[in-house]
Amino acid sequence: MRDIILDNLEVIQKKIKACCIQNHRDPKEVKLLLATKTVPPDRIQIALSAGYTCIAENKVQELREKYDHLRNIPHHSHFIGHLQTNKIKYILQHDVSCIQSIDRLDLAQKLNEKLKANNQFMDILIQVNTSKEKSKFGVAPDETIALIRQIVNLENVRIKGLMTIGLFSTNKEKVRECFRLLKNLQLAIIKADIPHVSMQELSMGMSGDYEIAIAEGATIVRIGTAIFGARIYPDSYYWNETHA
Repeated sequence: MRDIILDNLEVIQKKIKACCIQNHRDPKEVKLLLATKTVPPDRIQIALSAGYTCIAENKVQELREKYDHLRNIPHHSHFIGHLQTNKIKYILQHDVSCIQSIDRLDLAQKLNEKLKANNQFMDILIQVNTSKEKSKFGVAPDETIALIRQIVNLENVRIKGLMTIGLFSTNKEKVRECFRLLKNLQLAIIKADIPHVSMQELSMGMSGDYEIAIAEGATIVRIGTAIFGARIYPDSYYWNETHA
């Protein structure tokens, strides 16, 4: 298994580099975030020991279960799943450095309250529902700037960019529309020049569509299946509102 994971990582890195060059981008602009949902700690340790230091979980319970197994290996941990306000305390207890799935004011407010009480700060991305599917979480694209203007007043959260989940479809052009929408939204937010808001990160693209995402401006790609192998359920299971 070790050799398979390491080979997969090498293949993905080569594909990311090739895609960047093809689209006239610097490969250093794109970070590989290992999506580790359902991946056991021993497999994650293989990737971390090889120098891939950014991982991400979808479920708070999995984050907690794997924490002790991984805590002594240097890495950065992101949270990319739907977050309920009553689970925020666990996020702060388990060394998460960025929450990519902030999509509503009350969640940001509760997070800020907990952070202030602990004298902590947190990087966040605003999750946008670019596919406009009812089964997906995320703020509506046309409501994103208004939400950012509200969240930016919270002192202990730092807006660093946007995140989206592309349409689960074999129609590449429809998937591309999601990523292009997020890029255009990023540009609109930059133009709005909102104080203390950074738009340096665009987290978009997973195992099946990361090359399209890179072509459209992704700075973070979230890849799991192509590295660790297929899961019991498709990606849509882990992102669907029914199973959040």
